[in-house]
Amino acid sequence: MAIEVKLKKWGNSMAVIVPNRIIENQNLRENDKIVIEIVKKADLSDIFGSLKLERKISGQEFKDKARKGWESNSDRKRREEWEKKTR
Repeated sequence: MAIEVKLKKWGNSMAVIVPNRIIENQNLRENDKIVIEIVKKADLSDIFGSLKLERKISGQEFKDKARKGWESNSDRKRREEWEKKTR
């Protein structure tokens, strides 16, 4: 479950407040141990629309361009096997 909360000053520390609806939904009680994953929300407004393309491309072509050079090991292995078969 992901929620967006604001980090607030609490003494010399920082704290987050977990909304009551989450507390009730997850049946949380005082002293329960929970895991919180921290991900800072990014502001991408300065790069939105900055990609200039020579022509309109499909969504798949866009994803392929974005992923270029970011192959996982399993993707690379699969591609190499496919290339061997098609030679």
